[in-house]
Amino acid sequence: MDEQELRELLEKLVAAPKESEWLEFKQNYHSAEEIGERISALSNSACLHNHSNGYLVFGVEDNDQTIVGTTFKPHIQKNKGQELESWILNRLSPCIDYRIYELDYDGKPVVIYEIPATDYQPVRFLHEAYVRVGSYTHKLNNYPEKEAKIWNKKTLKAFELEIAKRSISSDEIVTLLDTHSYFDLSKIPYPTTREAVIDKFISEKFIVNARSKYSITNLGAILFAKDLNNFENLARKAVRVIIYKGKNRVFTEREQPGIRGYAVGFIGLIDWINGRLPANEVIGKALREETRMYPEIAIRELVANAIIHQDLRETGCPMIEIFTDRIEFTNPGKPLIQTNRFIDEFQSRNETLAAFMRRIGICEEKGSGIDKVVHFAEHYQLPAPDFQTKEKHTTAILYSYMDLNDMDKKDKIRAAYQHACLCHVSNEKMTNQSLRERFNIEDKNSSIASRIIKDALEAKLIKDDDPDNKSRKYAKYVPYWA
Repeated sequence: MDEQELRELLEKLVAAPKESEWLEFKQNYHSAEEIGERISALSNSACLHNHSNGYLVFGVEDNDQTIVGTTFKPHIQKNKGQELESWILNRLSPCIDYRIYELDYDGKPVVIYEIPATDYQPVRFLHEAYVRVGSYTHKLNNYPEKEAKIWNKKTLKAFELEIAKRSISSDEIVTLLDTHSYFDLSKIPYPTTREAVIDKFISEKFIVNARSKYSITNLGAILFAKDLNNFENLARKAVRVIIYKGKNRVFTEREQPGIRGYAVGFIGLIDWINGRLPANEVIGKALREETRMYPEIAIRELVANAIIHQDLRETGCPMIEIFTDRIEFTNPGKPLIQTNRFIDEFQSRNETLAAFMRRIGICEEKGSGIDKVVHFAEHYQLPAPDFQTKEKHTTAILYSYMDLNDMDKKDKIRAAYQHACLCHVSNEKMTNQSLRERFNIEDKNSSIASRIIKDALEAKLIKDDDPDNKSRKYAKYVPYWA
């Protein structure tokens, strides 16, 4: 903040009726412990009272809120031989990005601590959490109902709407974010004024007003960052692509870490992946023609899926790993629904992010993306995609072509189940004939399809559409949940 902004902030604070849960005045410094406790209390109380920041102001009488000045110099003050700010920061948990401003207000020195409201959990100082009750500071454990409210607020604020970079100018916004790409992707003419660009980004919640400056939200940064490394908390969210030389992770051929936001970098990412995937040569009636081993739409959907369904609060990033026999798409976080319901169900953790990605055509409408992946895997005669849940992440696996005889029993059962799901969402029923077409089994070998159906029935992944029908020849099947 510049001097004028600080003056306006100070005048606004002293104009408040009195000290409050998120605002405290002091004249001079007493101890490092007192400041640490106040930072904890003001951060926790600002959260409880829905303020973005709490404030601790030195140089103001707390009785009548007269600006009298202070002798406190926070940037040169030491505690136990260590710089005061560093000493306090090392004893706060979680570490919060509070700011210290010094202002000469008409010859009277004033110090303002701007303390962001906690987002995920109570802020503790020396392992103890504090809270303001009226104009007094107390230990939070004396107020369990207030502590419970802080923990409950963890789920109220979406990750996308939290702040990635604070207090920046409009010039810095267009330096950090690719504003032109937003208008290109949205098919909107680029505005003639900087103010119109900023207004549009505010309406999209990519940035928010921060007094006379702006703050970039996680949503704005993760979608439109020119370089995610400019956003400390998002740098490790960029998509990574790793190409291996074989079927395992022993030898890495190439690793490509992304740096751009998801929206501005998506097309380039998909082109880069597709350009490094093997192709099969198909001999037509007159010409040789190369066709992709993997359907491009499946690649696109699974990359988008890894991006929009990741748990953004978990460590790690969306990762695409390319092996000689498969591609694995991994995202941080367990899925919100069972993996065997991906075809017919949809639930997104990051709905604001997902909604924008759908709006600009990067991913499909709700629930239809995995349908397309399964459909095109069948169309290309590939093994059924596999969706797996690990301890802290989710992986989708797209396999390269494999002859039916080389597939194991689980592969065939999974394919039969997914085929039944795809038929069901298309208002059709799986039959022996439809499964033969899926596997390219000749009609004379219908017993092979019958065996796969029997195995899927025994696995309880499919069921008879009409249990009273005794004819296996004309039997129809639906997913177990239908």
